[in-house]
Amino acid sequence: MVEGITFETPLDGMTAVVGDAASGKEHLAYMLCALTPATSGNVTLGDQEVGKLPEQVLGRRIGFVSQTAYLFALSVRENLLYGLKHYPLHAAEHPEESQKELMARLAEAKKAANSTLDSDADWVDYEAAGVTSKEELTRHLSECIRIVGLEDDIYRFGLFGKIDPEKRPEIADAVLKARKAVAERIGTDGETDLVEHFHRDSFNYNATLAENLLYGTPIKESYAAGKLAKNSLIRGLLKNLKLERAFAERGLKIAQFFTEIFADLPPGHPFFDQFSFISSDDLPVYEQLVQRAEKVGLDELTDEEYTNLIGLPFSYIEARHRLDLIDDEFAEQLVAAREKALEKIEADEEGAVAFYNVEEYNAAASLLDNILFGRLVYGQAEAQETVEGLVSKVLSDMGLRDEVMEVGLDYDVGAKGQRLSGTQRPGQAAGFAHLGRGDRRDGWRDARQDGRSGFEDPARCHSRRGILDAGARRSRRAVRSCPCHEGGPAC
Repeated sequence: MVEGITFETPLDGMTAVVGDAASGKEHLAYMLCALTPATSGNVTLGDQEVGKLPEQVLGRRIGFVSQTAYLFALSVRENLLYGLKHYPLHAAEHPEESQKELMARLAEAKKAANSTLDSDADWVDYEAAGVTSKEELTRHLSECIRIVGLEDDIYRFGLFGKIDPEKRPEIADAVLKARKAVAERIGTDGETDLVEHFHRDSFNYNATLAENLLYGTPIKESYAAGKLAKNSLIRGLLKNLKLERAFAERGLKIAQFFTEIFADLPPGHPFFDQFSFISSDDLPVYEQLVQRAEKVGLDELTDEEYTNLIGLPFSYIEARHRLDLIDDEFAEQLVAAREKALEKIEADEEGAVAFYNVEEYNAAASLLDNILFGRLVYGQAEAQETVEGLVSKVLSDMGLRDEVMEVGLDYDVGAKGQRLSGTQRPGQAAGFAHLGRGDRRDGWRDARQDGRSGFEDPARCHSRRGILDAGARRSRRAVRSCPCHEGGPAC
C-alpha cells in the first residue's frame, strides 16, 4: 500500500527509496513504471502522465529490474537485445528455394489476421544502442556485461560454450593456437601433472571408458555414454573382441559398490548426482540385479540385465572413482578396440562422433576442452582453478578474451533464466535495462524493486557500483558513499 506520498526526482539525478518489506517501496517501483496503476493522484515523467503514455514509449524510457527478474528462454545476447527489437529494420536474405515457402507463410498469416512481419529479419535498432554495426554492438554488449558485474560469469560461459568452426573459423583457429600455447605454458610452469593429454595410442585414466573407446565426443545420441550398451555397432565390436564379459564383470562390481554405499540414502539425495552411476529411481532395480547375478551368475542373466551391467562401466573414470577396475591388460585391450571402433564408425556412421585430432578443432567439444585437449587430473589440489587461471592468462596474452566473451553471450539462460544463479538473473536484467534505447541512455531511469535484492553477495556489490557509475557519468553527478563497504564507495 502506497498512500499520501508526494515527491519529485530530477531526470539527471539518483533516488533511493529505503524501507522494510511492508513499507510499500515495491508497489511504488511498480507505479513509477506504470506496471501498477495509481488509484488516485498522478505519476508523471516530465510533463507526461505515466499511466497515459503508450507502453512502447515507457519501455524505451524506463528500465525496470525486479526481485524476480523474468528472462526469456533465449541466450544472454538475445535477452540483452530484446529491448532493442521493435520492428524489422533490415530484411533477411532468404535462399531462392525458400522464397515460395516464405510467401506462402506470409499469405497464410495475413488470412489468419496474424503478423506478416518477418521473424528472420534483423530487428535490432543499432542506432538506439549507439552503434552502427554488429561488431560494435557485440563490444557494447560486453561493456554492459562488465558494468553489471557479470563479466567473469559470461567469460566462464564462453569457456564451456561451443562454436561451429565453419561459421566462426577465426575463433576456431585462435583456439588451436591457444591449445599449443597452453601446452607449452603447462610444461614451462611445471604443471604437467594437472592435465592428462589425449594420445591416440594410450589410455587416459582421467577420462571415461566411453571417451577412451570412442576417442572423441559423441554427436549422435546413440553414442552417448549412457546409450553405448544398446548401440548395435559398439556391442558387436565388444562381442567380436571378446570384451563383453569384461565390461559385464566390471559393471557388476560397480553395481555392488554403489548399491551398498547408497542403500540408506533417501531418494533425490545430491550424492546420487555427484557420485553414483545409478539414479535413486534405478537403485532398487540394480539391487535386485546384483542379488540375482550373485545367485545365478552372469551367464544366467537376461539380455536386458546383461546389457544394464555392460552399460555401467562406460561412465567410469579410474582416477576419480578408484575401484581398481582398469589394469594394464584391460587398458591395452581398450586402446586396441579404439582403433577398430574408429574404423567401424568412420565406415558405417560417419559424423556420429567428433574424433580427437591435435591439429583440428572439435566442434562437439567446448572451447576449454579444445584448448586443453585432455582431462584435468583428479586428486590434484586446486587443479581446476590453477589450469583455468593459466588458460585465462594465455587467452588474455593472445588478445582472445573478447572472443571467449562473444561465445559466452550465446549461453542459453533456460526457461525464466533458471540456468542462471540468483545473483546472475537480476544482473542480466540490469544489463538489459542499461542497454536500453538511446533516449533512455541519455535520460536513463532505473527503477529497482529492492536496491539490494539479488545483489546481496558481496562479490556482486560492484554490479550496483557499475550501474551507478554509468548513470553518474551520464548525469555528470558524483556517486555518494553508502554503508555497503566501510570507508569504500557506494554500491
